[in-house]
Amino acid sequence: MKIMKFGGSSVANGERIKNVAGIIQDEMKKGHVGVVLSAMKGVTNLLISASEKAEKGNKGFLKDLEEIESKHEEAVGYLFSADSGKSIKEKIKNQLHELRDVLHGVELIKECSKRSMDFIMSFGEKLSCQIMAAYLNSQKIESQFIDSSKVVRTDNTHGNASVNFEVSYSNIQEIFKSMKGIAVITGFIASTEDGITTTLGRNGSDYTAAIYGAGLNSEIIEIWTDVDGVLSSDPRVVKSAFVVPEISYEEAMELSYFGAEVIHPYTMIPAVDKNIPIVIKNTLNPSAPGTVIAKDVKRHNNVITGIACIDDVAIVNIEGGGMMGIPGMASRILDEIAKASINIIMISQASSEHSICLVMKQSEALKAKEVLESKLKDEIRHKMIHQISLRTDHIIIAVIGENMRGTPGISGKLFSSLGENEINIYAIAQGSSERNISVVALKKDKEKALTSLHKAFLE
Repeated sequence: MKIMKFGGSSVANGERIKNVAGIIQDEMKKGHVGVVLSAMKGVTNLLISASEKAEKGNKGFLKDLEEIESKHEEAVGYLFSADSGKSIKEKIKNQLHELRDVLHGVELIKECSKRSMDFIMSFGEKLSCQIMAAYLNSQKIESQFIDSSKVVRTDNTHGNASVNFEVSYSNIQEIFKSMKGIAVITGFIASTEDGITTTLGRNGSDYTAAIYGAGLNSEIIEIWTDVDGVLSSDPRVVKSAFVVPEISYEEAMELSYFGAEVIHPYTMIPAVDKNIPIVIKNTLNPSAPGTVIAKDVKRHNNVITGIACIDDVAIVNIEGGGMMGIPGMASRILDEIAKASINIIMISQASSEHSICLVMKQSEALKAKEVLESKLKDEIRHKMIHQISLRTDHIIIAVIGENMRGTPGISGKLFSSLGENEINIYAIAQGSSERNISVVALKKDKEKALTSLHKAFLE
């Protein structure tokens, strides 16, 4: 069994859907396959936009709905003749009618909860999968539509639910016992034990593919996207970026966390548990070998594997001589940030304990500063904390790779490269795994920093 996942760009229109069907047909000759699909490109964003407008009582949601209808009707018109498309046209029409009713309800009550948003966003995957299943059947390729909201079980955390793997795996195995032909599976969506629709977070279709792959003990999980594989850096910034043939699970996790958009970070969880390789492939270039993500990979000659970047971060710096030697001060600061539901991306503290530097998304930084000033007002009044400052318009750059472990001189090379290009570093962090060195620099230096590091380490 092989699980193949195709992203939104791979099923963006009728032509792309037909192309994917051809890839699926070729893979069928090699063995059994299951197919997980995202919504058509742009549809999830339109669903979110329509929900937000409807919540405000803005009739503009009808225009978003019209665009969603148009995308799917055009795809059906391209793939089916007038006669062969009658059944799927009726299914799509009914689904869109239900969606219109739900959005009208949101407009009437002027409220769209996370639970409602999950249900609304589920329509994208349902529509694309039903079209694909119908098209495969029209081409004499036996297919069956599977709604993951009836199979994958989660808690009730709407927007980014946690999966109950034991129950989900059991459901997957049960449904595949009687499966005939190809399973066309909705990515991204799941449900609670009570049958309430949940989602696995944006880009969660990768995660869905890994859940089905692990549940079926698949030989391989393929993630089909619009790039040739995992790249050594962002090709939009570093023109000389290249495809990395093989990377470890750990390297993939680091790269995905630090902004590489090729794979969802949670995808590795079920794959690692069952030791199933993941392959990143290009729908538009299926002959390209892609990138293999696995437990054991061939060691390459480069000191690092890739360079990743997180944009739009800010630094909140807490300084004060009164913090030195005081047990629990760092814990207190982190606890207050956690209570405010703010995620810290990176932490740096000097051994003098005079300052603690927190790096987070810029959109959350001002709130973090205000929370700390409020909760630590006594420490500020008694001069234990001198100031809490905020610096915006920064980025985090991370050099990542298994070969970094135990290799001397990497930090020196990194700092020399940035220094020679007059790029200032505002914070540094390195874990004991030695797989990652992260630095904070100014946003305006992004292109120069990434290009110089790529040249120093990988060219």
